[in-house]
Amino acid sequence: MNSFDIKTKIYFGDQALDRLAEIPYEKVLIITDPFIAESSMIQLVLDPLEKGHKQFEIFKDVVPDPPIEKISVGVKKMLEYKPDAIVAVGGGSAIDSSKSIREFALRVEQYNEVALIAIPTTSGTGSEVTSFAVVTDSVEKVKYPLVSRNMTPDEAILDAELVKSVPPAITADTGMDVFTHALEACVSTKRNDFSTALAEKAIEICGVFLLRAYLDGSDTHARQKMHSASCLAGLAFNSASLGLNHGMAHQLGARFHIPHGRANAMLLPHIIEFNSDINKHSKSKSEYLPAVKRYSTVAQILGLSSYNKIMTVRSLVNWVQFMLKEMDIPLSISQMGTISKEEYFNVIDSMADLALEDACTATNPRVPKKEDIIAIYKNLW
Repeated sequence: MNSFDIKTKIYFGDQALDRLAEIPYEKVLIITDPFIAESSMIQLVLDPLEKGHKQFEIFKDVVPDPPIEKISVGVKKMLEYKPDAIVAVGGGSAIDSSKSIREFALRVEQYNEVALIAIPTTSGTGSEVTSFAVVTDSVEKVKYPLVSRNMTPDEAILDAELVKSVPPAITADTGMDVFTHALEACVSTKRNDFSTALAEKAIEICGVFLLRAYLDGSDTHARQKMHSASCLAGLAFNSASLGLNHGMAHQLGARFHIPHGRANAMLLPHIIEFNSDINKHSKSKSEYLPAVKRYSTVAQILGLSSYNKIMTVRSLVNWVQFMLKEMDIPLSISQMGTISKEEYFNVIDSMADLALEDACTATNPRVPKKEDIIAIYKNLW
């Protein structure tokens, strides 16, 4: 027996941030990063809190790829302040940090029920509606995905005003993260009718609005649509999980600090080819791998088609590569120009081991062997 539910109540559209004036919590801990805390953006969050006469403090010690030691500092702050609610403001790092801080603090001292309200400032991770968080062991250079229903935010507020100033490069990276979330949810071994419907809608929105948002950040309609797509994709993979793309991307982020969405985007053409095995095009139709049909459906949603399923999947690979080129995302590690070949190849073996063990890899539609992962990492160079 399977089940599907959405724990998070979602507020979206114009003036969505006004919800903060109405929340039934009096003492709020805002968790964000130094950039947001010191920018005018934070006032968009503080104004409705002040209007609602809420008491608040700001914890701004969030950094990218949240390390365990920073989470510990946040746990200490939460237990000292004892808020009724946490308001996470930022990208995936801020929201993941908030989830982890609340989870660990309440294990130390269950002083009350503490609500979590997530306000994303990028359209990418979908973390505002998921039970996942990723923390980093900065010493071992390993990312650990954490999964607990308790970590799912109680509320999410999607307001396009917070993403209008996101620069094009981050719009590209986070937008491709949305697309990767949705695509992996579509082909996951845990997919279901409900998760697939959400994922396919997210893919449709990406096809229409991602490039628009990249080319014109002031296009509020495109920004709001991509904000919705990010949330839809989050709901999809929260139910269906992800796949090898994320399992491998986590290692690239931990080792080389490649932004998560960018690592996903660069890997995606290679993962589609692996999961569909389209380079073995001599097979009969009855021998196509299961992912081929799902990728073909996605290609059709994007308006791509060809005279057979294999060519349709190839058109999907070509579309992803086109998007990367249009949005100035490198197609290979060597194109980045920041990582030496020796440095990269020296860690491929250990990254492959960790990718195999990654929780996301377990639901990939094609079971990879270590040599498969090594081959993909080499091709990515």
